[in-house]
Amino acid sequence: MPSCLAIFAHPDDVEYFAAGTMLQLAKRGWDLHYFDLCAGNGGSVQMDGPTTATVRLAEAQEAARLLGAKFYPPVVNDMTLTFDIEVMRKVAAVIRQSRADIVLTHALSDYMEDHMACARLATSAAFTHGMPNFDTVPPATPYAHDVTIYHAMPHGLCTPLRQKVRAGLYVDVAPVQDQARKALAAHASQKDWLDKSQGMDSYLLTLDKMSAAVGALSGKYALAQGWCRHLHLGYSAANIDPLRSALGADCVVDTVYEAALEKPFP
Repeated sequence: MPSCLAIFAHPDDVEYFAAGTMLQLAKRGWDLHYFDLCAGNGGSVQMDGPTTATVRLAEAQEAARLLGAKFYPPVVNDMTLTFDIEVMRKVAAVIRQSRADIVLTHALSDYMEDHMACARLATSAAFTHGMPNFDTVPPATPYAHDVTIYHAMPHGLCTPLRQKVRAGLYVDVAPVQDQARKALAAHASQKDWLDKSQGMDSYLLTLDKMSAAVGALSGKYALAQGWCRHLHLGYSAANIDPLRSALGADCVVDTVYEAALEKPFP
């Protein structure tokens, strides 16, 4: 059974950025895996950090259950995620345990450091998936088959310097949006926090708005998630696109975006 591993920074990031795509893969028999690197302890104006982390751990576990995904516990606290070798060993262990064919993660350029550090850790850890001489924590058996990494659209659909971004591939998430919303609703502690800290109104409405904005970029779907495929060198033997192959008619390629990437040097 092919395997998809979502590696994101905080509890509820998977739901905002990747759940719809994961659910479309699950409909086609893919095995799903769910990994938040941060504990979510910073996400409250009502509870202290340890209490918040405990509540959010339970919420994330329930969300993963609703998505039908295997859950892996977080490894650091919020706003402490950095490109650290010991953290990378833990991320690499999960990649090996999941035997991921596809890794979904954050954009490499995004609005906050935890997101960008997560993307760097995910890509570097995936690079070691077949290296027997790279030690993971806990020890996990390396595997040799291809891994393809896809980066989500950044929050706000722009870089930290406000540059607008597009995706190379858009996935139709309208057929699975109700299930994704149920998984997001499991993060009940976040409604008040996001309303107060980021002015996000209703966090469920925000998911719909994000999906609609990416859908508009797709030029085809009412609701979508967008993905930028990482360079294959070091991860797979050939320049493959397994997300496109798996989803078929439920995804569309931005041919202009992809053609610009394939344009030869002058």
